[in-house]
Amino acid sequence: ETDTVWKLGGTAGLNISQSYFSNWAAGGQNTFSFTAITSLFAKYNKGKHSWETILDMAYGQLSQGDNDPIKTDDRFDLTSKYGIQANHPHWYYSILFNFRTQFAPGYEIEDGDELEPKISDLLAPAYALLSPGLDYKPNDKFSALISPITVKTTIVLEDTLATDYGVDQGENVRFEPGAFIKLQYQDDIAENVNLLTRLDLFTNYAENFGNIDVNWEVLLTLKVNSWLNTTITTQLLYDDDINIGQRPPVIGENGEIIDPGVSGGPRTQFREVLAVGLTAKF
Repeated sequence: ETDTVWKLGGTAGLNISQSYFSNWAAGGQNTFSFTAITSLFAKYNKGKHSWETILDMAYGQLSQGDNDPIKTDDRFDLTSKYGIQANHPHWYYSILFNFRTQFAPGYEIEDGDELEPKISDLLAPAYALLSPGLDYKPNDKFSALISPITVKTTIVLEDTLATDYGVDQGENVRFEPGAFIKLQYQDDIAENVNLLTRLDLFTNYAENFGNIDVNWEVLLTLKVNSWLNTTITTQLLYDDDINIGQRPPVIGENGEIIDPGVSGGPRTQFREVLAVGLTAKF
């Protein structure tokens, strides 16, 4: 039918930085870094039906001098949202599914080296959200999903990391019933400058109700030309089930405590990435 609309597209980018020094009197260290970024989307509209799927992926590494490469970015984030328009033109009965994890092991870094043991890995952790609710979309720039009944699933397939991410010792999965709000805004705020921001808020009904898990992402894209972009990415995370800095005790062969370990605790997490590189849009 004529009111059927499929829209497919995405962007792919590669950012590279390199420096080399030989007999340089002022000193310096050889470095090489790269970050590959891909964002794909599929949007479907037909009558009162709306379906949008977005997949964001990124991976980056940094090499300094003779040190082994270390990870600088690692992201897999899939979101799919289906809605049926209500009697009001700006409201939809919707259901959202989100899944996010990382591709490779992560480690604490000290003096440019990765420290054992690892603190994350593929599916350790991973997070899945299933959120039915009402979606307010007054225009193409802004949307607000309100879900009073959401199930958040935390997956940690590495047994040694389970308690670091709020999963009980000996278990690999944790289910949390709660309420969820997702806000999203995207617009050209100036010529060749695009702003995308997303804010996810979740609170658990069963435990510590009122404590809010926060995931706030901001992407600012400055377009130089059709192939060259500058991007500034920030992400702020808070989850009181994630124990930052936790280190298990070290027990000797005779049962003596060599290292009492560190209990760790929740912390506000923040990352920022400034990148200049090639971008292809399709």
